[in-house]
Amino acid sequence: CFGTSILTDSDSFQEVVVKIERRTYNKPFLGGFRNVSTGVEFHNAGSQTNPIKRPDKGIQLFCKETQTVVEKSKQQQTRNTTSTQMTKIGLYVSNMTDKLITPGKYFTAEEYHKRRLEAVIVLQKYFRRWHAINLVQNLMEQKRLRLAREAQEELQKKREKEEKLRREYEKKLNPKTKEDFELLYHDLELWRQEETERINRTLTGAERKAALCALLEEETELIACIGMHKLNANVENQKKAILQLLGKCAQPRRWKAFDGKITEMDTQNTLRGKELLEIYRSINTKDIPKDERTSVLLTLKCTVKEHECKLTQEIVALIDREVDLMSREVKECNLEGLRKRICTLFLQYTKIPEFNPEVAGLLKVPQDPLKLYKSVYFCHSCENYLPSTEFPIPANSRTIGRCRSCYQLDNEARKREAYFKYRLILENLRKSEVDYQDDTKIVFLVQLPDMQYLIEKIWNSQSALSACSDLYELVMVRWDKQQEWSPWNTILLTKEEADAHLKLCNLQKAYEAPFICKIKQKHIWARNYFAQFPAMSSFLHRSNNQANANSYK
Repeated sequence: CFGTSILTDSDSFQEVVVKIERRTYNKPFLGGFRNVSTGVEFHNAGSQTNPIKRPDKGIQLFCKETQTVVEKSKQQQTRNTTSTQMTKIGLYVSNMTDKLITPGKYFTAEEYHKRRLEAVIVLQKYFRRWHAINLVQNLMEQKRLRLAREAQEELQKKREKEEKLRREYEKKLNPKTKEDFELLYHDLELWRQEETERINRTLTGAERKAALCALLEEETELIACIGMHKLNANVENQKKAILQLLGKCAQPRRWKAFDGKITEMDTQNTLRGKELLEIYRSINTKDIPKDERTSVLLTLKCTVKEHECKLTQEIVALIDREVDLMSREVKECNLEGLRKRICTLFLQYTKIPEFNPEVAGLLKVPQDPLKLYKSVYFCHSCENYLPSTEFPIPANSRTIGRCRSCYQLDNEARKREAYFKYRLILENLRKSEVDYQDDTKIVFLVQLPDMQYLIEKIWNSQSALSACSDLYELVMVRWDKQQEWSPWNTILLTKEEADAHLKLCNLQKAYEAPFICKIKQKHIWARNYFAQFPAMSSFLHRSNNQANANSYK
């Protein structure tokens, strides 16, 4: 505020207080000018009087709706005046093309909707019939395919069983391996027990003793016959082993490229192995002409002459002797012993790494004798020093016992048990555990006697679900597939049952409580039995800690 004087009369003034209102908004620029000489700018001033407000009428005058124009185009049809002509006096109109229209029955809206509903029901009925026919046909087709698949599987199982029985019969008829003779001795023991039981049940006194003596003589003859087969089989197996050893020496180097192709390369050592393999096959060939035999012997002589030693000199001397005898027309039967000596000495020649470098990595006995002291043990039964691989060590063993040959001989003489079926179950179990790739160890500590006890005593040699007792059809799998296999985390099932069991996610929902309780009891039995083994103690403690952690969670 400031004061100013205004002139009221011709000679009087009056003091007036003038109030200045400061606007809260910026004044608009109304133009102005600038003094050229002084450079001072002068702006045009605006009125300080507030603008007059328009009275509020209570009606919104400015809005978006009133400012927007809505346009709509619609076609219109104008009236068309028409008329009709009727027959009258003086005018005839033909009615030949006229149509007689009579009004139909009037129906209400309720009747109309009822009629539409009935039509809809008819359509739904036919559609549902068509859908049901398709569904039944699909189910019948699925049933047909399922029955055909089941029939095919049953036929396949029957064929496999027949083939298995045929192979087992062939093994017993022409035994070649240790498992074949194991089955033979097992069947012999079963036959002896049946005959003994029959004799004790039907005969008494002197007749019983005579029958038992005859049974003993017959058993002795069968054992002698099995022994002859065993000797022949050992000869054949030895020949196969020699050819397999020389074949490994002749195999080329192989490796897999980045594109998956297998590349083979013959080295100087493999070529030498092939040469020795061909010579060995040639000198073992029988019933060949004399000129071919002479050529083979000359090739062998040139080959062994490359290295001068006592062995090669002896081979050359025997070759010269055979050539001299053949020139004198000596019979073939009289030369068999000489030819066997040549083959034996040449086989010794091929097993020396200096003459056959590729055989160095395939020999069981290392060339350095110092390496033998670390892995050689004494068998107290046969009193031989053998490598550690010849001693089967069960999980409950604390010392080195008898060797495999002594165990086998004792089994053939007394128990005559067949471990072939248990060996198959154990091999299948180890293969399946390797596929998990979770560093499982317990399955490789379990040996055949342990597996036999686990199957016979704990699981009664039958499936836990179907009670199938055919050991060829049974496999062992994990009870809980999230944990590694152990005797206290396993179940014995058939192959089909095992496949279905491993697909389960929740065992508590899949099986009933009595069945789970039964399995847990068998696991406790196995845990108590294997707790006696020193090798299993650490795994037992670890599994107990894991179980406690899971129960705490």
